[in-house]
Amino acid sequence: MLRAELQHLKSVERPAVIQAIAEARAQGDLSENAEYDAAKEKQGFIEGRIADLEGKLSNAQIIDPTTLDAEGRIVFGATVELEDANSGESVTYQIVGDDEADIKKGKISVSSPIARALIGKYAGDSVDVQAPGGVRQYEVLDVLYK
Repeated sequence: MLRAELQHLKSVERPAVIQAIAEARAQGDLSENAEYDAAKEKQGFIEGRIADLEGKLSNAQIIDPTTLDAEGRIVFGATVELEDANSGESVTYQIVGDDEADIKKGKISVSSPIARALIGKYAGDSVDVQAPGGVRQYEVLDVLYK
């Protein structure tokens, strides 16, 4: 995901903005050229994002959840099945890094309130999570490393 975005920025976005700057320069006076200003601003954003992604990728560490040996404990990379104590509704989440988090895909950030409350717990434990609507209580039904 991050590698694909980096490749797109370098191979598509960066050349496009360089071309836009060249075209804006060809129009003459740069002091009142809105296209030039917009292209330079976009170039700054693209270069900043490229540097950010390269930094993250250089420090990235791949963790294969199937190789985890956490003895049933909830850790980074684990998939957790929970039941809401009030509604009885069950949900399944995988605890992932901030850049991978996607609630629609059942992936929650390790820095989210629910993940922070879950880390270190086992199946059968109850967990209180401070949510925007108040405290919610969950029961951990299962912990998987898949």
